Amino acid sequence: MREPPAPSCFMMLPVFYHPLYSSLDLPAGHRFPLQKYQALYHALRSYPVDIRTAQPATLAQLLRVHEPQYVEDLLCGTLPTPILRRIGFPWSHQLIERTLHSVGATIEAARMACQQGCALQISGGYHHAHYAMGSGFCLFNDLVIAAQAMLDEAHCSQVLIIDLDVHQGDGSASLCAGRRDIITLSLHAERNFPSRKCDSHLDVALPDGMDDRGYLETLDEALAVAFRLCSPDLILYQAGVDIHQGDELGYLAISSQGIRLRDRAVLMAAKTRGIPIACVAGGGYRRDWQALIPLHLMLFEEANACFG
Repeated sequence: MREPPAPSCFMMLPVFYHPLYSSLDLPAGHRFPLQKYQALYHALRSYPVDIRTAQPATLAQLLRVHEPQYVEDLLCGTLPTPILRRIGFPWSHQLIERTLHSVGATIEAARMACQQGCALQISGGYHHAHYAMGSGFCLFNDLVIAAQAMLDEAHCSQVLIIDLDVHQGDGSASLCAGRRDIITLSLHAERNFPSRKCDSHLDVALPDGMDDRGYLETLDEALAVAFRLCSPDLILYQAGVDIHQGDELGYLAISSQGIRLRDRAVLMAAKTRGIPIACVAGGGYRRDWQALIPLHLMLFEEANACFG
């Protein structure tokens, strides 16, 4: 396993953001908390992090993971209505531009993690996007695209995707089925979306109402099993906060402190093993979207404490 270079004490963690993350015209009452990305950006400006922008994902990078016809239809706005309805967004040029910049940021965060040890991006975590279909606010699977890009660029030989969103990473699971160079681990609420799950390399389905103690013990066990089964030289971490007890689309009962301890456990698991880690903010759903900001900020605080 190749150890990442130790971050300099004068080197701030790179965090990727683009103004397009919160610049999308959505119907009134839409459940997607678009404003949270800009709010996270403004909050992070007072943190000791290096906020950057990334180039959008390229067509070649998309085609390494997704079906060519799906990519063409999505980029051109000719996607069949039933598939577009599953995604949950009305099509627009703005949507495509936003998505490409977000996927590009996950790729660049992965690249910077390989060079520096840790990097983050404010958006991302589109784990419901399949080979020829989007779903659940996910158009292209940035996690698998970034993993594939890092493999193609010879930055690593095996990637572990740790998906701790409340929803199973079904798209990532289906895209990586049968592969040994990209390993998927998903802890998720058993009865939550999607109703039809795909098989990850390691799935841990959690019962409704699981609390901090049970969750953190289960996470420790799952990480131990994952590292026994594989030897990744890059981790991509989907840090959704929809596991929180106050989330409107989550079925678990994890406290704010539980989320902080979860993020700390994953980051420390990477650091103690010398494995670079790139983190994406992932999901979180409340009509009072401002309540999501302190939950997401904990990931950046813990990453800075661990790698800064």
